[in-house]
Amino acid sequence: LQLAEYRTLDWRTQWRAHFQEPPDGRIVVVLYDENTEAQIPWPPDRKVHGDLIDLMVFTPPAVIAWDVILDATREGGGDEAFAASVRAVRDRGIRVVTAAATTAEATDVAPGTDGPALTRPLTDVEGDRTRLVGADFALLPFPRLRAVSWYGFADTPTGADGLRRAIPLVVRVGRDVFPSLGLQTLMTYLDVPAEAVRVRLGDAVYLTGRGREWRVPIAADGTHWLNYRYDQDRYGHHDFLTYSTIQALLNLHENFVERKPFVPPPPRLKDGIVFVGQTVLGKADIGPSPRAGLTPLVLIHANLVNSMLRGDYVREAPFALVWWAGVALGYAGIFVGRRRPVGVLVWFTGLAAAAYVTAAAAVWVKWSLWLPVVGPLLGFAALQAYVGVRRIVQEQRGREEVNRMFGAYLSPELLKKMLLEKQGAAVRSERRPVTILFSDLRDFTSLSESTGQEELIALLNEYLAAMVECIHEEGGTLHKFIGDAVMAVWGDLTSDGSEADAAKAARAALKMHRRLAELNVGWRQAGRPELRMGIGLNHGAVLVGNIGSPRRMEFTVIGDAVNLASRLESLTKELKAGTLVGEALVPLLRAGGLELKPRGDVPVKGKAQPVAVFELFETRTVCPNSGS
Repeated sequence: LQLAEYRTLDWRTQWRAHFQEPPDGRIVVVLYDENTEAQIPWPPDRKVHGDLIDLMVFTPPAVIAWDVILDATREGGGDEAFAASVRAVRDRGIRVVTAAATTAEATDVAPGTDGPALTRPLTDVEGDRTRLVGADFALLPFPRLRAVSWYGFADTPTGADGLRRAIPLVVRVGRDVFPSLGLQTLMTYLDVPAEAVRVRLGDAVYLTGRGREWRVPIAADGTHWLNYRYDQDRYGHHDFLTYSTIQALLNLHENFVERKPFVPPPPRLKDGIVFVGQTVLGKADIGPSPRAGLTPLVLIHANLVNSMLRGDYVREAPFALVWWAGVALGYAGIFVGRRRPVGVLVWFTGLAAAAYVTAAAAVWVKWSLWLPVVGPLLGFAALQAYVGVRRIVQEQRGREEVNRMFGAYLSPELLKKMLLEKQGAAVRSERRPVTILFSDLRDFTSLSESTGQEELIALLNEYLAAMVECIHEEGGTLHKFIGDAVMAVWGDLTSDGSEADAAKAARAALKMHRRLAELNVGWRQAGRPELRMGIGLNHGAVLVGNIGSPRRMEFTVIGDAVNLASRLESLTKELKAGTLVGEALVPLLRAGGLELKPRGDVPVKGKAQPVAVFELFETRTVCPNSGS
């Protein structure tokens, strides 16, 4: 996860390159590149380095820092000439810093101990020195060079992914602490001696120079998280002002020694900090960086000095703030999506993640503020995924429960509508205005005595299937079969209004009579017995819900309106009517254009007063020329 986070930071760094300001103009890079190596093979006689320094006098920089370890392992090779050149330019105000490195192999001299050396250990150090990058010995510049120049340690160990991100600001050699090449370059530029540097491990390195205090953040292990901004692109274009060594040698010589006319202007080095490195393929001091797969490592030190000059350091967002904000955002997502479809939660998760990534990129570009991305996003996504999966499971269970409870009662279309509207998954007992239908066969008892058992069951199943289809076509809820009787309700689960529910129930009753008539025609032709049916319809407020014991629950409706619908169905035989309707339905059905015939006030069991009863008929179409 940490490496993944580093990779996201690299992507932000690469994106930031399109928006950032140019580097500090005081920093110049001179590279011993392929063009130089073609004319002066690497490693060159060290007198070449001296010649470059001699020519820089004509446009004098403040500091020249060599990211090359010029040690004493090579005999001769222009050492004396190089050291003489360094001594000469030092007398003219140009200071030279060269590179050193820690090593586990024993060397002849300990750093900072030979008399003429200008580099001294940092003595004002607070913290655990044993945690610093370092070794017991050091590879130093050759003695004559140490006598006339400063040196800093160029150790930049790679991280787990091969990149140099947190580089040592100070290193340990034995028990002593020394500045890195970048820190020594800044100290030399500001004319700050080692004795005036305060190192507070886990806090910062403090320097006072040029009328102000300079603070460079440092970790407890002596490393500094490099704010790596400037590099070279795939086409070889450099962010820092960069010259090849051969270009600098020839141009300075032609401008100031030969004074040739019409030559390109000389390198702009005056009062700047010049870093000298090399990038010869196969011999190069190169490696991957946050912005490129292969880059001159001298740019590590150049970027460090750029950050120190500008106070442009990586700032990590407080851990607690990031995670508490992530938790708050996560639970905001839960709150947003708890009563909405899972798709809303998915959209919120995607948009919130995109917004966070955009914000992390923006604050990195604007303020070099490092907002962690991988950990918070994984935590946020995991929380939303858990909630989403839980919601899906709950909804699936709810659908299964609805299917279990109502699959036998409702038409597939109505059941699908209920599931889409998320109704019925948790049916509560409540009072609702509904229209109730009871149907029953006439003389079924005598029919059952005269008909074979198998034929009777087949006849009854065919009849009930047809009746249920009529009920479902009109959006009714099939509540139960009571022997050969059918009970159906409109408005108990879904309702389009009392008038619409009543009209659907009436149409269903008429359809049931028509369908039974069609069945009778077929049965008569097949020599099978015919059936007759009566239907009772009523409307009223009833109690709707799951009723029963914990071991046996039944979805039903109870109330006086239900009882009256059943009584009306029984009266159809006495009144010789197909469908009888209660008085409460009359205004609802007349509004729908259905035809009703009064059948008088009829005594009904359970009622103290007679009840007005109406018979329902098919609506008759009047012919224009019939006169009736």
